[in-house]
Amino acid sequence: MSIMRINVGPIHPGTHGVLRLVVDVDGDTIKKVEPHIGFLHRGVEKLMETRMYMQNPSYTEKLDYIAPLSWDDLYVNTVEKALGVPVKEPAMYERVILLEFQRIASHLLWLGTFLNDIGQLFTVFMWCFRDRAKVLKLLEDVSGSRMFYVNLRIGGINKNLPEDFQQRAYVLCDYLENKLSEYLDVIEADNVFMERTRGIGTLSKKDAIAYGVSGPVLRASGVEEDVRKSHPYYIYDKIKFRVPVKTRGDSYDRYRVRYEEMIESIKIIRRAADTMPEGDATGMPIRLIGPNAKPDIVVMQEELPRGEGIIYMVPEKQRPYRISLRSPAFINLAVLPMISEGYKFADLFSIVGSLDVIFAEIDR
Repeated sequence: MSIMRINVGPIHPGTHGVLRLVVDVDGDTIKKVEPHIGFLHRGVEKLMETRMYMQNPSYTEKLDYIAPLSWDDLYVNTVEKALGVPVKEPAMYERVILLEFQRIASHLLWLGTFLNDIGQLFTVFMWCFRDRAKVLKLLEDVSGSRMFYVNLRIGGINKNLPEDFQQRAYVLCDYLENKLSEYLDVIEADNVFMERTRGIGTLSKKDAIAYGVSGPVLRASGVEEDVRKSHPYYIYDKIKFRVPVKTRGDSYDRYRVRYEEMIESIKIIRRAADTMPEGDATGMPIRLIGPNAKPDIVVMQEELPRGEGIIYMVPEKQRPYRISLRSPAFINLAVLPMISEGYKFADLFSIVGSLDVIFAEIDR
């Protein structure tokens, strides 16, 4: 046996950011993979402890620049819990709709880049970016920004939704549902894609639980766990939706879970829009925030596009005294060495891509 060591990254399109992989191969068979992280480290948690509460969404949104609204919502929700401020009922519905559109946008970008990672189906790559742009346009019209929205406020949102928002949401949902069916027809008919994903990077149910992975990575291994169901927030307990679960735990199943999650997100958006009450959804002015915070540890969790995000915070009157973030992408990356061993070097990029890592939240 002759072992050769290969450095992959830290700047490599197949590693989705500043990830360096030290790979030992025997021929083209992977014997060991060692991830090296830290190239993007910015000390976000310590920076957040020096800022007032509503100065921090600009940090949280950049933890996941593919789905910035998700971390922003989790942070604002944590502050609301710490301050004992209830969220207005119309704002709950509006946040759920926006979060599910954000989930779709995140999964569309992932799907396009995942196909690109393994050199397949450039047509679908372009479709994903075309349709994601339509979702981003809707979010832009709501917030005024295309990428970093910062439109949540304590107890609600920055400004009420446009009058035609519900109608536009229905139209966009119909469009996405139709286009997603076309994706499936093309992707599933591609034999090379199927060969490069089925049976590749298998993660067993037992190991998925032991490593603490979450989100689509966990559900693809046969565990039906979704924070929106197990610890519902906002109105998720009032909306009927299915949690997609698969059993093989390979790259293909991780793709299928995310694909089916987009379909379920469309259903959630429609049902929330159907029952959304009228009324003011705007939150508190920034200058009024902070006088009643108590120095107790506050824990909040939400189902982000990449899995379970958790924030631990000790609040003070005007800022977090201590804050710690649990990144689902960081935990999911930990299984990479185990699920890569024994596969071919070319399979490494299918496996890394199927984990959907985002390094701004890994290298906080």
